[in-house]
Amino acid sequence: MIAYFVRRFFLIIPTFIGITIMVFTITRFVPGGPIERILLNAQKMQTMNSSSNISSSLSLSSGTGQPLSESQIESLKQYYGFDKPVILSYFSWLGKICTGDFGYSTRYYDPVLTMIINRIPISLYFGILTIIIIYGVCIPLGILKAVKHKTGFDNITSIIIFTGYAIPGWVAGVIMLVLFASNNDFFPLGGLVSDIFDELSFVEKIYDIFWHTILPLLSYVIGSFSVMTLLMKNTLMDNLSCDYVRTAIAKGLSFKKAVFRHALRNSLIPIATHFGNNISIILMGSFLIEKVFNINGMGLLGYESIIDRDYPVVMGILAISSLLFMIGNILSDICVAIVDPRVRFQ
Repeated sequence: MIAYFVRRFFLIIPTFIGITIMVFTITRFVPGGPIERILLNAQKMQTMNSSSNISSSLSLSSGTGQPLSESQIESLKQYYGFDKPVILSYFSWLGKICTGDFGYSTRYYDPVLTMIINRIPISLYFGILTIIIIYGVCIPLGILKAVKHKTGFDNITSIIIFTGYAIPGWVAGVIMLVLFASNNDFFPLGGLVSDIFDELSFVEKIYDIFWHTILPLLSYVIGSFSVMTLLMKNTLMDNLSCDYVRTAIAKGLSFKKAVFRHALRNSLIPIATHFGNNISIILMGSFLIEKVFNINGMGLLGYESIIDRDYPVVMGILAISSLLFMIGNILSDICVAIVDPRVRFQ
């Protein structure tokens, strides 16, 4: 089993290279990159200054309407690595990534790694709470729905679960903001803290964070909650109909003990396969949910970097998220091996 996981860890390297080189190549050919944005801003400045009759004082190129000279454009290409072939630029970026140098944001001009580290605690906060709620509620609820199949409790909870499954988390966030924040002012409109957060006492700060957390957390939970509950219910029902459970009950074991001693452990195997994959969600957050609630986490950073063509930030987030996803897959296999003693990875 150890040899299997060692091979899986080594497979991370070519997979990581394949993912990042594909996205890196796309960023080199998609229009609207940092150089185009600088040219556009320079052109706007030239137009504004021309209208004020002070364009002659600018050190911009003259004659053809080009806001920057050819030498300035070449300097920008060299600075951002656009003067080299894609493959050379990629391996130059990869070498820097291996040393912890994620480059600088083309929008904020701050170190990318510093920006990511500053945003991770917020997404980690929501991610951990989401995982605790999902597994703490979905597993007991799924067990109860399987045991009480086709009862009133099962039917009512199924309606609620399917309704939640049909609504994306960010859409549910917009609806809750309109109903409970905009129209009725029960909850804040966005952010993680109030504007007067620094003036509050310690207890008031905790309450303020809690009050700002409720709606975003519900938006995070809605989608995964439905999937995990139904997965737990369906797998447990499948195991309850198996011969080994009926045999255990026929031999005198109570139904409750048959569920928790025999059927439950086998039913947790599909749940275990999803656990490792949630690692990337814990740290990376949700782009649209954080945008809707204006939460300054990894999701909002990723969303803004894509919109603004801030490619160093995009690549930095991609590098971290892809690594987390692949490590999460390995953790899923480990969880399966722990839950199911029949599994032997060779």
